[in-house]
Amino acid sequence: MDKFVIRGGNPLLGTIRVSGAKNAALPAMAAALLTDETVVLENIPDVRDIQTERKLLVSLGAEVELGYGRAHHRTSINCRNLNKNPEAAYEIVKTMRASTLVLGPLVARMGVARVSMPGGCAIGARPIDLHIKGLELMGATITQEHGYIEARAERLHGAHIYFDKITVTGTEDIMMAAALAEGDSVLENCAREPEVTDLADLLNKMGAKIEGAGASTIKVRGVSKLRGARHRIIPDRIEAGTFIIAGAISGGDLNVAGCDPSHIQAMLQKLGECGIKLRVGQDTVRVISDGALKAADINTEEYPGFPTDMQAQYMALATQAEGASVITENIFENRFMHALEMARMGANIKIEGRRAIVRGKTPLSAAAVLASDLRASASLVVAALAAEGETIIDRVYHIDRGYEHIEEKLRGVGAQMKRIGEMLPRKVSVPVG
Repeated sequence: MDKFVIRGGNPLLGTIRVSGAKNAALPAMAAALLTDETVVLENIPDVRDIQTERKLLVSLGAEVELGYGRAHHRTSINCRNLNKNPEAAYEIVKTMRASTLVLGPLVARMGVARVSMPGGCAIGARPIDLHIKGLELMGATITQEHGYIEARAERLHGAHIYFDKITVTGTEDIMMAAALAEGDSVLENCAREPEVTDLADLLNKMGAKIEGAGASTIKVRGVSKLRGARHRIIPDRIEAGTFIIAGAISGGDLNVAGCDPSHIQAMLQKLGECGIKLRVGQDTVRVISDGALKAADINTEEYPGFPTDMQAQYMALATQAEGASVITENIFENRFMHALEMARMGANIKIEGRRAIVRGKTPLSAAAVLASDLRASASLVVAALAAEGETIIDRVYHIDRGYEHIEEKLRGVGAQMKRIGEMLPRKVSVPVG
């Protein structure tokens, strides 16, 4: 099992480039199920979840070409010959919660779908009941047994759907289903994330009639057929935020390129409160830090608030800020598992239910730590950059789900970091020290 070895203390200097957004690419790939024509997606990140999604689509009968190169990361998907009784098997989707995104498109186009209950990170419940409720209101018959959900409908019809809780994947799944439903649908209390807007942009290129994506109410006029399209995936705002915090905690001068600063306004504002100098361009953020950080409280919220996917990385930063920072997690109920690992490195963190109180500035020292989920992995990398000595991070397969070759990117701006225990050797190998 792969591990990272990181020797802290080096400021990150230079330019680091952000990849395409995993959380936008996955629903976009699922959207290809809605048409028998070819969908071409560009700026696809080279991460494990994308490989899992490719395997899933192929298992459903799709033809998927996935290629990476210096000029572009692109996938071409054609779903003209889908299986008559498509099934998203547990063995494929057990490591990826985004598997539920194929439910709506399959029942909308094929009239039937059988999807395993999702797996993924152990950070709390992500209930699928909102997906099911939406599809039932659109006329689908849903059964659940043996860990699978089966949905059937001759043709979905438009409906007025209010999401009891804001849900990103639920909004995306039902929006895709409504695109091929008969009649008009109104979706209320929708997620407003940029990834939802990106999916709507793709669907409209395919011939869908969607208005309001990015707002709390989305209106969809169903059409009988969708066509192929070409679409470029938006930059990964969470990867961008992770690199910005990494630059700040290292006392570096780091230019984060290829991002969209408008997608991370809440985080940039908070980092400014921490005393970090930020120079924001059209598609770049330059972070300049001398290591003199000030404590600031955060509350995770749905977009456009401070993202839950940046909470762990911010906690690492807070360990190096003067004063006490109160971090309140409002999205997931079990997302402080990284705090115990940071404590092994010397952090002063007290957990009180959904609140974590971080007292700094505390010197961090190298330790052997264990990654519990995708963003926890990133937070331990960030903490290790500021720690004295060599930190060993185990179970880095979590980080491979959502960060494209993070060790190579960070080495390119001065981090002393390497991967050990690889099954396949990397092209680039730089020893620590």
